[in-house]
Amino acid sequence: MPSALILGFDPHAVPGMDGDAMRAVLDKELARFGEHAVDASMTLIAPDESAESMVVAALSERDWDVVVIGGGIRKPEPLLTFFEQVVNLVRQHAPGAAVAFNTSISDSVEATMRWL
Repeated sequence: MPSALILGFDPHAVPGMDGDAMRAVLDKELARFGEHAVDASMTLIAPDESAESMVVAALSERDWDVVVIGGGIRKPEPLLTFFEQVVNLVRQHAPGAAVAFNTSISDSVEATMRWL
């Protein structure tokens, strides 16, 4: 069974966001992977000093076929260097994985399927 790791921000760590509501949306998207016979896992991080170790641990957990980097990490211009750090961690710790980008929380499955 192919595998996918979704990396995104913990909605509880984002100021002004309804963390519980957003987590419900994320969990719903994660459940959709089963409909496509993809073994998926989600790692939600805070943009702080704990992020690197959490990303490395998730990437090292297994050989991933695809790693999806969510828009929360990728899109805000002030987080450009953080995004670069995540991309380079994927390159170093999951060199065999394709890298995919979703356009919203609800299309991580489609982003993954483009590379499987």
